[in-house]
Amino acid sequence: MENVLLVAKYICDLYYANSGEKIDELKLHKLLYFVQRESLASTNKPLFQEAMQGWVHGPVSPEVRKYFYNGEMKMDFLGNLSQDSKILIGGIVEKYGGIASWKLRELSHKEISWQNSRVGLSPREMGQEELKIEDIRKDSEKVRPFDYQWGMYYDEMEDAE
Repeated sequence: MENVLLVAKYICDLYYANSGEKIDELKLHKLLYFVQRESLASTNKPLFQEAMQGWVHGPVSPEVRKYFYNGEMKMDFLGNLSQDSKILIGGIVEKYGGIASWKLRELSHKEISWQNSRVGLSPREMGQEELKIEDIRKDSEKVRPFDYQWGMYYDEMEDAE
């Protein structure tokens, strides 16, 4: 299993390499969520063990927030991701990286895992309830893993446009 900080750093670096721009925090957290969901869809295992929480604007990794500043992960944490993880993350960055952050927010709000983490909270109320892996696994049932490799897109892509 990978460390969420390494996953986030790889997303930041890959996004910059692909776009020439630093990633914003909203987009980073949504991409982390979609990476986790894709991992469950393709391997039935989470990519990272650290929990995400259901915040007002969608899933957030509190651990990543501690180290993210100005489009980069500011950390001295060393390690390497597996090649399989890099491929999975690369596919998600390719698929979702060009979508506006607020559109990714809207997509994340359609996820059962985020909705369940917000039960009992008003739309603007802060929340720290963890997204349950079982709920993300339910969300992953609608995903056809690795479709992006063949130029196909999920139904939700139409919703984002």
